[in-house]
Amino acid sequence: MRPPLIATLLAGSFLSLNAHALDLLQVYQQALANDPAYASARASLAAGQEKSPQGLSGLLPQVVASGARSRIEVSPSASIYNKNYGVSLSQPLFNWASWKQYQQGKLASAASEAQFAQAQQDLIVRVSQAYFDVLAAQDTLASLQAQKTAITEQLASAKRNFEVGTATITDTHEAQARYDLAIAQEFAAQNDLDIKRNALQQIIGKPAGELAGLRPGVQINPPAPAQIDKWVGSAEEQNFGVVGQKLALESAREEIGRNRAGHMPTVTLTAGRNYSERATTVTNPSGFSNSAQISVNMPLFSGFGTTSRVREAIALEDKARNDLETTRRAAAQGARQAFLGVNSGLAQVKALEAAERSSQLALESNRLGYQVGVRINIDVLNAQQQLYTTRQNLAKARYDTIVNGLKLKSAAGTLKEEDLATVNTLLQP
Repeated sequence: MRPPLIATLLAGSFLSLNAHALDLLQVYQQALANDPAYASARASLAAGQEKSPQGLSGLLPQVVASGARSRIEVSPSASIYNKNYGVSLSQPLFNWASWKQYQQGKLASAASEAQFAQAQQDLIVRVSQAYFDVLAAQDTLASLQAQKTAITEQLASAKRNFEVGTATITDTHEAQARYDLAIAQEFAAQNDLDIKRNALQQIIGKPAGELAGLRPGVQINPPAPAQIDKWVGSAEEQNFGVVGQKLALESAREEIGRNRAGHMPTVTLTAGRNYSERATTVTNPSGFSNSAQISVNMPLFSGFGTTSRVREAIALEDKARNDLETTRRAAAQGARQAFLGVNSGLAQVKALEAAERSSQLALESNRLGYQVGVRINIDVLNAQQQLYTTRQNLAKARYDTIVNGLKLKSAAGTLKEEDLATVNTLLQP
């Protein structure tokens, strides 16, 4: 089998995988509809958005309707009937605890939005990672199958040469050993592909089928801006985990004020309209009455409970401040790692592309040398293995670089669906 035919078989393996294949955006849309972690985050957002109106309710009027009816027997021949119906309205005029609770409700609602935005970014990264893991496993399997085909050719050649006396049995044994190893590696690669497909299925809720691969010779753009400090600065301020912790710190501060309100007075306006009827065997008075009052309550002593709760809230504020710093540092470190991963990956891709060309030339030279008798079988086998290993590493480097680019934007808090669409343009149409 000539080298161009091997290349055709390898290309055909990849092309067959792309027939009627799903692309990254289609898989992402399935994940939006079926991923349970994302659905949980969406439900959490809906619940968190109710914190704001719940906090506001403590500042709004409370209207209560009441009614009672009773009968009192004062003697065997005399009874008293009481009927009372009324509507009362209570409006806080000054309640510092309720005001702070309202502020906390708005912060909790904003925090739930930040958590959901983080969940959206996590879904983009998880889908992309699982997608390209499947592609990498497919490439490995296809490469091993093509390598097995090439080894089969070399094994047949070694056997023919041994039969005619132009080669030793050693060449046959070496080719057979490489063939047996390729068979074992193929089984392992098939198992790894099944595992990667199951991981993607766990996100989208059903088998993904065939996936679109990268276009040949695809070019990956470097990070923009090219300065790592700008990415780190963005991560420290805009990362949604950091934003959520900032809101948690603000809420902890409001909690201190809410607990300190235990030392403050409350002022409440109460108004009502009542109808009462009192009937006896002698009289039957009834009628409507209106009432309005402003009440002031001043706490004097609560058994040191208020003071203790204030100290607890201060300690929790300190905890929230340190949690914010931990999250900020983790976001900055994530941005640094992803930025370096992208740049390192780009350099690795460039080097492996050169290595692939060199390995192809080396394989062709060793095949020619084997045919004219200046190279032995093991040289050809080693050159084949080097070429296919280089191709696997090149494909994996491209996938890792793309995913690191998405992780970089996620760490900086700027990852959007448009970025996923940009990556999707790198795939086979």
